[in-house]
Amino acid sequence: MQKKILIVEDEESLLKLESILLTTKGYLVQGVSTGLAALEAVNEELPDLILLDVMLPKMDGFEVCARLKSDPVTRDIPIILLTAKKTPEDLTRGAEVGADQYITKPFKSAMVIDVIEQLLTRKP
Repeated sequence: MQKKILIVEDEESLLKLESILLTTKGYLVQGVSTGLAALEAVNEELPDLILLDVMLPKMDGFEVCARLKSDPVTRDIPIILLTAKKTPEDLTRGAEVGADQYITKPFKSAMVIDVIEQLLTRKP
């Protein structure tokens, strides 16, 4: 069965690139561009994994991650924060809100795929 990945990225070119990358690897991909849209998409259909940008309009990725991780229904969905924010404070905040992985941009596609595959295989 195909695994479903939700990509939350407000930069359209990057959203397209990530979608193509994951689709060619056999994943079902849904893309949204805001934190609120991410929460709505998760409520409609639970993804197997979420690729989440931090810098988003209205509600940032840290807030989205914190909300999903505090909800018993969604807390076990692996979340990868994918962001240009790479200060020690940002990394600490990512851990505090419950992100499973924190990947900084620019990133290598192969590394992102490896992390996704590791998280999806360890999922119960």
